[in-house]
Amino acid sequence: MTSPIRVALVDDQQLIRAGFRMVVDSQADMTVVAEAGDGGDAVAVLCALDPPADVALMDVRMPGMDGIEACQAVTSAGPTRVVMLTTFDLDEYVVAAIKAGASGFLLKDAPPEDLLAAIRTVHAGDAVIAPSSTRRLLARMASLDSAPTALPALETLTDREREVLVLMAHGRSNAEICAELFLAEPTVKTHVGRVLAKLGARDRVQAVVMAHQAGLVPRA
Repeated sequence: MTSPIRVALVDDQQLIRAGFRMVVDSQADMTVVAEAGDGGDAVAVLCALDPPADVALMDVRMPGMDGIEACQAVTSAGPTRVVMLTTFDLDEYVVAAIKAGASGFLLKDAPPEDLLAAIRTVHAGDAVIAPSSTRRLLARMASLDSAPTALPALETLTDREREVLVLMAHGRSNAEICAELFLAEPTVKTHVGRVLAKLGARDRVQAVVMAHQAGLVPRA
């Protein structure tokens, strides 16, 4: 039997944590293993968990250490993947969260089914960003840095894998990549997995950031 996804909840509002706990614990394949009310507590709790949490739902704005700083500390220290949650659909939050290592970004008013889907998606090694933020995020990524960053791992990609990475960096879903390259979905999933492995990227979003920073996508 597969072990349930271990979820941690980080939010300074207890009622919000209680709501998230109710939603998560209602699922047979998930369980809440930890809670924290601010970023500092989150880092301490999550880094001490053994086994670690698989996914942490973390608020962006909290007193003391905010969610962005806490996310960076948590993702740097261990395997826990972070989904950032906020009431504000602001580009700077999305960019900061992704650069801090977040694997997901959702608004707090997202339907429960979207939240649960995000947890499962991130746990499976992919990434999720609120649809309202995705295209703007990718547009902004193109202008974050003034000069491309050398990425030797790109040389290990095959021509097809490089094509897939470029399409990922343009915000294409697997289904869209299938249509554009005339490939079956399992084949695209295999290529995406190999791209992540060769780049040492923890998920799709990190690979997209690396592609933009390496200059694979023309800057706006």
